[in-house]
Amino acid sequence: MTPLPTPLFDRRATRQRLARAAASGAADFLLAHAVRDLVERLGLIKREFPRILDLGTPTPLLAERLAALSPRPIVVRLAPVPATLGSALLLSFVGDEEALPLRAGHHDLAVSALALHQVNDLPGTLVQLRRALKPDGLFLGCLLGGRTLEELRGALAVAESELTGGISPRVAPFADVRDLGALMQRAGFALPVVDSEPVVVRYRDLFALMADLRAMGATNTLAARLRKPTPRCLFLRAAEVYAERFSDPDGRVRATFELVFVSGWVPHESQQKPLAPGSAQVRLADVLGPGSGSSPRGE
Repeated sequence: MTPLPTPLFDRRATRQRLARAAASGAADFLLAHAVRDLVERLGLIKREFPRILDLGTPTPLLAERLAALSPRPIVVRLAPVPATLGSALLLSFVGDEEALPLRAGHHDLAVSALALHQVNDLPGTLVQLRRALKPDGLFLGCLLGGRTLEELRGALAVAESELTGGISPRVAPFADVRDLGALMQRAGFALPVVDSEPVVVRYRDLFALMADLRAMGATNTLAARLRKPTPRCLFLRAAEVYAERFSDPDGRVRATFELVFVSGWVPHESQQKPLAPGSAQVRLADVLGPGSGSSPRGE
C-alpha cells in the first residue's frame, strides 16, 4: 500500500492560531483589502447568484458583504473557527476546507478569501468545490502567492544558517500564478483566470511584522516546524539582516504580501468554447501581410 503523503500544514495548529487571533482582536487589514477587491470583481459580473458559499474565510467579513448584495442572496459560511455573525441573513457552520460536507450542484457562487493557501490538498479541495457548484456556477477566490513574506523568509534563513549552520521551516511556501492556473484546469473549471497583486506593507522592524502576523493568525503552522522555542538571538540577528536588506530611507522595513485572485466556471453548454483547429475563415498570413515573418519558425 502506498503511504499517504506527509501533510505540509498542521491544520489543527492553523485553527488554533485563528481562534487565538479572533479572541484577541484580529488584524484584518489584509483580509479587508482582499474582500474589497473580490466584491468589486463580483460587481463586474452582470448576473445574480441566489445561493452563495463563503469557503473558509478567516472572519465573517466577506460573508457579511455578500449578504448585503441586492437582491439578497442566501449565504452559507463554512468557517474555520466559531464566530459571532453580524447579520441574521447568514448561515454558518464550522468545517474543514479539505472535506466539504456540501450537496452537489447546490450553490451558484463560491467565494473564498485568504484561506485556501493553507490546505494540504488544494487540488482535492478545488474538485470538491466544483462539484458543490451548479453548472455555470462561479468560483472566485483570493490566496496568498509565492512572493508573500519573501523578505522575512530570506532574513530568517540568513540568520539561522549563520547561527546554527542549517535552515528549518519557518515561512510557508505558496503557489505561484502559473501553478494555480494549472490547478484550476485540472479541477475541471472552465475559463480560468488568475492574476496577482503585490501589497507592500511597511513596519517599524521585523518584530512589528511578526506581531501583525500573530494578530492575523498567520504564524508558522508548517507540520515540519521546530517544536522547541527559538532562541531570541536568532530573531535579533534576523531583524538586523531584514533592516540591512529591506529598509527604506526612513528606516522602516518592507513586507510583501502577494494576493493571487483566481476565478473559474463550472462547465456549461452556454459558455464560449475555443474554435476547432482548422476552422478559421482567414489565414494568418493574409492578416499580417507580405514580408511579415509569419512562418512559425521565423524563416
